[in-house]
Amino acid sequence: MNSEELAELGQQLRVDSVRVADKAGSGHPTSSMSAADLMAVLLAKHLHYDFDRPAHPGNDRLIFSKGHATPLLYSMYLAAGAIDEQEFLTYRTLGSRLEGHPTPELPWIDVATGSLGQGLPVGVGMALAGQRLGRTPYHVWVLSGDSEMAEGSVWEAIEHAGVEHLDSLTLVIDVNRLGQRGPTRHQRDLEAYGRRLRAFDWHTIEIDGHDVDAVDAAFNEARSTGRRPTAIIAGTRKGKGVASVEDREGMHGKPLPDAESAIEELGGRRSIRVSVAKPAGAEAPARTARHPVTLELPRYEIGDSIATRDAYGRALAALGTAKGEVVALDGEVSDSTRVEFFAKEHPDRFFECYIAEQQLIAAAVGMQALGFVPFASTFAAFLTRAHDFLRMASVGRASINVVGSHAGVSIGQDGPSQMGLEDLAMFRAVHGTTVLHPCDANQTARLVADMHALSGIRYLRTLRGATPVIYGPDEEFPVGGSKVLRRSDGDRVTLIGAGVTVHECLKAADLLAIEGIPVRVIDLYSVKPADEHTLQAAASDTGCLITVEDHRPQGGVGDAVAEVFSDGRPAPKRLVRLAVDRVPGSATPREQLRAAGIDADSIAAGVRLLVEKIIR
Repeated sequence: MNSEELAELGQQLRVDSVRVADKAGSGHPTSSMSAADLMAVLLAKHLHYDFDRPAHPGNDRLIFSKGHATPLLYSMYLAAGAIDEQEFLTYRTLGSRLEGHPTPELPWIDVATGSLGQGLPVGVGMALAGQRLGRTPYHVWVLSGDSEMAEGSVWEAIEHAGVEHLDSLTLVIDVNRLGQRGPTRHQRDLEAYGRRLRAFDWHTIEIDGHDVDAVDAAFNEARSTGRRPTAIIAGTRKGKGVASVEDREGMHGKPLPDAESAIEELGGRRSIRVSVAKPAGAEAPARTARHPVTLELPRYEIGDSIATRDAYGRALAALGTAKGEVVALDGEVSDSTRVEFFAKEHPDRFFECYIAEQQLIAAAVGMQALGFVPFASTFAAFLTRAHDFLRMASVGRASINVVGSHAGVSIGQDGPSQMGLEDLAMFRAVHGTTVLHPCDANQTARLVADMHALSGIRYLRTLRGATPVIYGPDEEFPVGGSKVLRRSDGDRVTLIGAGVTVHECLKAADLLAIEGIPVRVIDLYSVKPADEHTLQAAASDTGCLITVEDHRPQGGVGDAVAEVFSDGRPAPKRLVRLAVDRVPGSATPREQLRAAGIDADSIAAGVRLLVEKIIR
């Protein structure tokens, strides 16, 4: 297309953005109009994408980090012939694939966006995969708004991309001056953005975002720049082309007041169709084929004392040997999470994300969109920083494995800043998650292997300290199951633990047995989904359940058990929860468990008190 045709395509994208938002009665047409010329040039001249084969490994990746600009994105799909007019007009209606913000409900969208500040970190993950793991070249284009440049996650991504020399990554910043409630921090000061980006070793290009020739030249320059990511900093005007809304406050997130006259002012409807360039080369696997390798998990002897974090690291390394699609990402704690075992055996598939937990999860999301199976690891406590990325990963139907180590007060002297005490609640609350909390080394290894084949977000909680091996290496641990470790026909109470508290429950059961109080002990290693059948049977048999967890009382094992009986099924007569309900200090692991009231002696005392109440 020549310059005049590109300008006409930009106007078409504006018109279509206006009319689709007007039809829906909601949306963000003014934010779409500012970036229309940028995306017109990209679509017509620089994007390499086969819309008939969205899984083609050579396809470029386009991420709308300013996800509210879906009127523009879907107008591009309409111009490319990926969707038709009938579907286009279903925007924001019940059952439509054209949602208010992008999701992979459409096959050309890799990840969900809309929570600002996430598109670039995900794009960094995609570019990393292409640079380190890919066999077919592709470019990653990220459209960002200027408002989201205030997000810390963006600067985590910018630094990471600069250090990694991600020259296949281009960030297009739509500097339209206005955010939701008024002017942005730097308004239309392009140089302010440029100075900051160059400080992180980015190549920057400052342009008029409505000059299609300048835009075209900038895209060419971005593709040809080596050893540095490129940021195209484009000065634009929100609502461009319609005088009543252009560069005016108060028009964010609203259809235009008079769409018909706005369309007329923009020159009326067009019907330009764009033949998007397809990627070079035939469709081929993104990774070199490997001969099948039998998975050989580490094996531990019953009676040994092994930390579940150690078993995780060795199992992950073994899984990486057997499965070439497995990648590991860590937040500069691989010596503690034990991902160092994977890094030593598979350095080409290990990614150090440093102390940047948002970038850690975002990179995993980007890599899974390309067919890899990521395991992202850090301390359980620090995953809370990335909660919004986990939430959006669920919205985007992402499949990632997340592992949190150093969970609970049992880590000991490091104190509360390092203790994951809210992580089970956080992951259980995210839609479609699997939450696992193993108590010994063989159980951990088996669950790591099983996680590989699951979908959605899978969370594994590991422990710092060593725990006794109580299961044989050939034992199976199906997701949604549990293990009954003590059982008799005369059980008075059921103790339910996970992780370190399983061992405390077993010790308490031994103490109580001496006193003639038989108790059942359940290892609830699958916290979500929980083993409803076994829990209901225990409630029926014993009438009293005590949950014991190295976690806050809210959202963890206790709530998982209580929810089993929330739909009207026969509930236990008593349901008691022992959990960490205080702010810990520094103490030994044994002192921490005692102070929290979740050690064997405290559990036994609770059972005695409960039995006395039942007798009375």
